[in-house]
Amino acid sequence: MNVQIPKCKRFTGYKPCFPGHNCIQEGCKDFIPIGVKILLINLDAMGDILMTTAQLNGIKRKFPESTIYWVTLKSTVPLLFNNPYIDKVMPYDFETISVLSQLEFDYVMNVDKSLRSGALAQSVKAKHRLGFGLNGDGKIIPLNQSAEYNYKLGMDDHLKFRVNRKTGQEYLAETFELDYKMDDYVFNFYDEELKFIRDYKDIVGIRQSDKVIGFNTGCSLLYPNKKMTVEQHTTLIERFLSLGEYKIVLLGGPEDEARNEEISSRFSGEVINTPVKMGVRRGACFESLADVIITGDSFGMHLAIALKKYVIAWFGLSCWTEIELYGRGIKLFPEGLECAPCWKKDCPYDLECRSMVDLERIVKETLNYFENIKSKEPASGR
Repeated sequence: MNVQIPKCKRFTGYKPCFPGHNCIQEGCKDFIPIGVKILLINLDAMGDILMTTAQLNGIKRKFPESTIYWVTLKSTVPLLFNNPYIDKVMPYDFETISVLSQLEFDYVMNVDKSLRSGALAQSVKAKHRLGFGLNGDGKIIPLNQSAEYNYKLGMDDHLKFRVNRKTGQEYLAETFELDYKMDDYVFNFYDEELKFIRDYKDIVGIRQSDKVIGFNTGCSLLYPNKKMTVEQHTTLIERFLSLGEYKIVLLGGPEDEARNEEISSRFSGEVINTPVKMGVRRGACFESLADVIITGDSFGMHLAIALKKYVIAWFGLSCWTEIELYGRGIKLFPEGLECAPCWKKDCPYDLECRSMVDLERIVKETLNYFENIKSKEPASGR
């Protein structure tokens, strides 16, 4: 083939990068080098996708001239829209697998310890593979020495539950052989979404000076015990409303619709019950309304972290040490409870960890935020 194909991010081979300009004959008009080609594989839950975005700054520090592809589930693709570090977001489907089979990468970085992700990580052409793959027996294995600690966390309950003090971001950076600098999540709204948020505030009567508390009331169906009871939420909301200076916003996903309706019905229009079936990006718009987010360890918690909200998160069955709040919140966990964390879907002990959630502490920490923290934030902040 005599045609010289430009090694430029803009060039597709389908149409001119700029109208009327022939890159092949005239050369690139605005050359952006492809650089190091990196494929990120992350097919886990939505919260994990957001948490993995914290690695993007580290990747760009190590490979400033690079092109990043990210494969994720169709349902989580929108979480990666408008991300300045990602060049191509690809849904995990037959078309994507077909395209990837023809590409060549410098690095494949697989976050997930799963058969499908491991198989994909090892089927793509790449010079270096980091994270997790499969051996000939179909067993999940670490692909590089730096992934071994992360791997052992999944195999050793004592290490994961009792010994480990590294956050998920820290040991994932180690897995991918990146320097760890406590980089934050990366999530950006489009201009249209910012307008939607402003318009919705006008509709529900939220003013710039209002003190808004968001309740992420539910969690995924996979681990249904990551949420407080309706009665616990009701008790907290009653307490805040009795103070006469806070607005309450109910948040959640489609699985939380009935629960939020029940909570809302107890307060005769005194709370703002946001829609839950408009997709993850509209859900982010609604979560952005609040100053403080009260939540369990769920996607809503990770979204609040990504939105730079003040987060009051309670933990029971999951590992609180692995969550980084970046100094914007507190973690409540059942100190002294031997069975927590456990990562069990069914509890043999009547969910003692949930009954131990300190509601008075949640109230105290929320009031402290508005009295001592929010008042010191720049006027142009949240």
